[in-house]
Amino acid sequence: MTHQEASDARAGVEDAAGFAGVADGFQRLWTPHRMAYIGGENKPRDDAAGPGCPFCRIPALPDDEGLVVARGAAAFVVLNLYPYNSGHLLVCPYRHVADYTELEPDEVAEVAELTRTAMRVLRAVSGPHGFNLGMNQGAVAGAGIAAHLHQHVVPRWDGDANFLPVVARSRALPELLADTRARLAAAWPGPDGSPAPRDVTTKG
Repeated sequence: MTHQEASDARAGVEDAAGFAGVADGFQRLWTPHRMAYIGGENKPRDDAAGPGCPFCRIPALPDDEGLVVARGAAAFVVLNLYPYNSGHLLVCPYRHVADYTELEPDEVAEVAELTRTAMRVLRAVSGPHGFNLGMNQGAVAGAGIAAHLHQHVVPRWDGDANFLPVVARSRALPELLADTRARLAAAWPGPDGSPAPRDVTTKG
């Protein structure tokens, strides 16, 4: 096996020459995790608060299990389980509300501050060239989980938009979610603005 073949095998890439039939010259990058998203895994059955809602359930989990990067008093920061790019974060209020206008002033302030901190930490850890920030309000606007408000923080790099999402509804992500969470959590500043002294894995 060549170095390139070994690298492709680790990345989940298969050479079409080994398949039955006539090879077409393309390699296949398998992204089986996308099938969970396409099939609706982890999406709530209704709009109710509680364990059926991922954003209500996640805060009760250990940080590493729930992919939580940071916790505030009124909101928390979590990795998107089906990211657009590596480091795609969601800033969510703990309270189960659907609309931005339903947030209390302290929730608005903390969602905003956690979003700013998320940008700073992502810049320090991953060096993105830009960001997409936004909230999809309602299913018609593209919200996958419309009943629980969440702010997207998506790091962007020059050239990160390629043909894969267009022709294959897939994205190539270079890092495991657990590794991304650990790096971002370790870089998240403490309450006094100092660097995080450790990677917190439990709420509190």
